[in-house]
Amino acid sequence: MGRQLLLKDKVIVITGASSGIGMKVAHDVAKQGAIPVLLARSTEKLKGISEAITETTGVASMYYTLDVSSSHDVMETFKSIFEEFKRVDVLINNAGFGIFESLHKANLEEIKLMFEVNVLGLIACTKAVLPEMMTRNEGHIINIASQAGKLATPKSSGYSATKHAVLGFSNSLRMELIDTNIYVSTVNPGPIKTQFFEIADQSGNYVKNIEKFMLDPDYVSKKIVKLIHRPKRELNLPYWMNIGSTIYQLFPTIFEKIAGKQLNKK
Repeated sequence: MGRQLLLKDKVIVITGASSGIGMKVAHDVAKQGAIPVLLARSTEKLKGISEAITETTGVASMYYTLDVSSSHDVMETFKSIFEEFKRVDVLINNAGFGIFESLHKANLEEIKLMFEVNVLGLIACTKAVLPEMMTRNEGHIINIASQAGKLATPKSSGYSATKHAVLGFSNSLRMELIDTNIYVSTVNPGPIKTQFFEIADQSGNYVKNIEKFMLDPDYVSKKIVKLIHRPKRELNLPYWMNIGSTIYQLFPTIFEKIAGKQLNKK
């Protein structure tokens, strides 16, 4: 079998698949023979991406309109997915957004929505696939977290809190499933050149300050696909950025005093 078909007929569900990393991963797994199941709020975008995947790879991907912040809709959508495919081999919890603002200026409703999408939506989707994965004793859950979940920075208190929650949830779930063949991985990227910052950084200041360090979405997608082939606990991108997170965890007070101002790029 050629390398391009290493994922042949694997059912890979991707939330937040209408743009950015979700869209890139959908194309890349289809190139390797997988069946990407696309979930997002925008029906028109999903339709276009699904058609493009079929045109370029010959794979008939499926899509479902879903706002992951609605637990009822999550349940109904995954019910439809299991009726169609009978199984989910890989779930990639990619849906999420951020808004960067000092807490005293932040909108509490926007912070609540970040938690509903980034955390509760992720948990709801994971809970929806677990029973079937446990029945087969096989599966892989990939949660897209962030370096912000390890190393918080100024003006990202709400967003960082959601990603801290994703990491805590993932670590606990991994231990719950330690005696199974179900893998739980987290992807912790630094800033990526995607539409994420159109909402997160409306002033454009943050992107301007860190543009030279931003990751290419194609590179991130390929690393995620590699993670599907070779599951591991964490994927940190870029690897050097995780060094700062590790130092922070070991020496938080010293790190905040020395590097705190340098991290204020927003």
